[in-house]
Amino acid sequence: MSYRSEDDAVAIANGTRYGLAAAVWSADQEHAVRVARQLRAGQVEINGGAFNVAAPFGGFGQSGYGRELGVHGLEEFTELKALLF
Repeated sequence: MSYRSEDDAVAIANGTRYGLAAAVWSADQEHAVRVARQLRAGQVEINGGAFNVAAPFGGFGQSGYGRELGVHGLEEFTELKALLF
């Protein structure tokens, strides 16, 4: 799918009802990270980054709700309560 600008590419990617994973490729890693942060996806591989089984896993939209694995996955099963004395 073609796009006219970086903002257009991000809008196209975020315009889907799914958001499990995405990928960003760039010769400038810092630039790729800036773009990746704008994407509504549970995981974003940068320049073909390897899948990390210890990273929280989950998506946005119809690709799932919540996270599995890691601290964020554990937090899905907890509720925070403040006790005040």
